[in-house]
Amino acid sequence: MALRHAVLAALLEGELSGYQLTKAFDIGVANFWHAQPQQLYAELARLEKDGLIAGRSVVQETRPTKRLFHVTETGLAELEEFTAAFAKPTFIRDDLLVKVQAADHVDTETLIAQLAERATFAEAKIQLFGKLLRKLRGDLTEEEFLRHGHRIGPYLTCLRGLALEQGNRDWCERTITILRERQHSRARH
Repeated sequence: MALRHAVLAALLEGELSGYQLTKAFDIGVANFWHAQPQQLYAELARLEKDGLIAGRSVVQETRPTKRLFHVTETGLAELEEFTAAFAKPTFIRDDLLVKVQAADHVDTETLIAQLAERATFAEAKIQLFGKLLRKLRGDLTEEEFLRHGHRIGPYLTCLRGLALEQGNRDWCERTITILRERQHSRARH
């Protein structure tokens, strides 16, 4: 997947300015595609040049003129083609996992502290995803929304992000417990 497809998918929600797009990435898209704001602005320019999105200027009285972007028919066709293509499996590349791999030969307390920090980060993301999911489904129960709700794509990707962070938190907490139990076991022998 290229950044272009993630931007096109984000713009399916309606017209967005570059600033709004960066906020949309921070909240929803970042759980499966990370990009810096400057990367997003550069991609918007490329997509517009390629005819995949169109922009219009909006004059504001007290602020600088802003540009709003939307997906064109050509952009929808690009997304359709991307969606039809085989999705390559993803692979984990995580420094913390390398550190845990070396757990038998490194300072366990430092490792436990980093795992605890990661678990705290995951918990914060879990809370954020929970709020976003509640906002997306409104007054509907999750089952009702999954059957009849609008904007199911963003909801489903947020569910994936939630599951990922729950898995991260649970794994970190379990790993901390195992490492501490091993420390106590060694101290007794």
